Amino acid sequence: MGKISKFSEIVFPAEDEMFLDILSKVGYVFFMFLAGVHMDISTITRSGKKAWTIGLVSVAITMIVVTGFNSALYKILHQYHVPAAKAIVGIQTLTPFAVVASLLIDLKIINSEIGRLALACTLISDLITSPFTAWMRFAYADMDKFMSAKTTIISIIIILAAILVLRPLFMWIIKQTPEGQAVRGFYIVLVSLSVLLSAVVSDSIGLQYHFGPFIVGLTVPSGPPLGSTLAEKLETLISGLFAPLIISTCGLKFDILKVYDAGFLRIVWIIIFVFSVVKFISVILPALMCKLPMRDATVLSAIMSSQGIVELALCQNYFMNQTIDRETFASVTSSVLLVDIVTSLTIRLLYDDSRKYTGYQKRDIQHLASNSEFRILLCTHRQDDALAAIKLLHMSNPTRGSPIGVCALHLEKLVGKAAPVLINHELGQKSSSVGFRSTKVIDIFRFQGDLHPGFISVQCFTSVSLPQFMQEDICSLAFDKVTSILILPFHRKWNHQGRLIHDSKVTRTINCSVLDMAPCSVGILIDRKKMSNPSCVPSVLHRVAVLFLGGNDDREALAYGLRMAKSPGVHLSVVRLISREDVVEDEWEKVLDAESLREFKLRFSRQDNVAFKEEMVNDESDTALLVHQVAEVFDLIMVGRRHREDSPLLSGLIRWTELPELGPLGDMLAAADFQKPVSVLVVQQQMNKIKG
Repeated sequence: MGKISKFSEIVFPAEDEMFLDILSKVGYVFFMFLAGVHMDISTITRSGKKAWTIGLVSVAITMIVVTGFNSALYKILHQYHVPAAKAIVGIQTLTPFAVVASLLIDLKIINSEIGRLALACTLISDLITSPFTAWMRFAYADMDKFMSAKTTIISIIIILAAILVLRPLFMWIIKQTPEGQAVRGFYIVLVSLSVLLSAVVSDSIGLQYHFGPFIVGLTVPSGPPLGSTLAEKLETLISGLFAPLIISTCGLKFDILKVYDAGFLRIVWIIIFVFSVVKFISVILPALMCKLPMRDATVLSAIMSSQGIVELALCQNYFMNQTIDRETFASVTSSVLLVDIVTSLTIRLLYDDSRKYTGYQKRDIQHLASNSEFRILLCTHRQDDALAAIKLLHMSNPTRGSPIGVCALHLEKLVGKAAPVLINHELGQKSSSVGFRSTKVIDIFRFQGDLHPGFISVQCFTSVSLPQFMQEDICSLAFDKVTSILILPFHRKWNHQGRLIHDSKVTRTINCSVLDMAPCSVGILIDRKKMSNPSCVPSVLHRVAVLFLGGNDDREALAYGLRMAKSPGVHLSVVRLISREDVVEDEWEKVLDAESLREFKLRFSRQDNVAFKEEMVNDESDTALLVHQVAEVFDLIMVGRRHREDSPLLSGLIRWTELPELGPLGDMLAAADFQKPVSVLVVQQQMNKIKG
């Protein structure tokens, strides 16, 4: 569009270009500062051998090739072109943490196994290569040894000053901030001024101007309160407005149609291609050495080969100090765009994280042997979620012959960091992100394990992640621990008077995502305060009902109810709804339903705490009336989530369903205007169908 007559003069006047350039540099300074804030250096100490091997070997291979190439440059290129060639090589061999983290968030795989490995490898390689990048200009600048040594010493002084002065200052700011509150605005301004000052100092001694802000960001303690407050205050303004101006200013200087030296331009593209291949191979070789599957190794290489705003900023800096000319600048900028497109398409084509959760192994309650351990994953966001899960846990009849193995997962929002973390509290893992609220939730579950040794075993985890990716940690943990069912908290909460006090759209989105990709059965627990805690009131008899219409989910709900019925503290009633109309049914499903009910009658026909009743209904209005009657006398109702859409028992209810993740019956029981509130467990049996 710049070629259109007077377009550039009107939209981007030449006299205003200087101000745009200044704003873009300020934006990039704070972008690199936030990149340092998001980096959690302690992640390196927790990284496994695989991440260390891939990170170190990839850097070593790249450095060896770069060293050999630089020594041969003077033989194949004119001395005038050597600095430009070295600058291009430096840009092509970067692996910036900020770029990789942004790519993984955009592709929604930052919480996946390959995403975590890519972040760990990138963090290791980036921290190793950053000093080389900062001092890269010494490789091609005509600087005497004294100046080079002086600049190196000053840069080390900057790093030490950040560690010895700024780090204690930031820790003092944290101590001055009351727990649970944001850092004062004055302190945020003070930190911002230190960022700008570090940029000025870095540029004045001959380093890249973003070197100082990046070091300052690394010294900021990650997570709340300081790291999270800085991210909340600056992230939107910097990432949404100022940092993208770097791309705009690159576009203003971009002119691919002007070619003055076609011979050197051809060499530029050869260098870009060769080092893109070298970068890709330097990752895929150690990945294969670590026995990653070929597909995963290729995806990891594509992730770590991605390019973005960091490369563009470095390229623009080389152009501004005349290391590269305009046509070389246009070629390198084009290559960044091209590499980004190719890597993104490659990752989307080869990697489907949901496939690892699918399979043919039965992970549900219905097919669980009666004398085996019942493994259950309990997910919580709040303290009352944990209390409701404990009530359900005690009703699930833990015995020595069939104990309950609990995986308790507390979900916390990631703030002020880029890398999500899954903490196993049984291994003594700690993180600065885990606060007092998480500790209280974990203590609730640990107390149950200590109170019932031999009956209940507890493993506690905390997931610190962005909400849109929490389902990855939930499903991954359920898959690794081979759980039969995972329990999710409902997104709405009521008080004892039945008044709605909490409604979280984020929690609902997580629940819907888990239902689509879970490796085992799923239950959504709607806590309406009617379940009492048996450990506190052991004499209370819990009245549980299972509404049975037929289908996989209803059979799973019935299987859970049968387990509960073995407890003397539970009275189970199974209510089967039968249509008066002649309905064309799937014969195989009909056989499976009949077999499940026959087994139920055979095993529990002589138990006083178990009842079975069949109800004939005409249509959905009769079904709704019956559900309301059942809700009046029971503490917990279990229903299946999915039913036949053409069922005359539910046809009208399905059309009016507000929350599809609960199914028609669950949606009715969770309604805010329900006269007799009752706790509900909506069950979905494991889905084994492989996508795609």
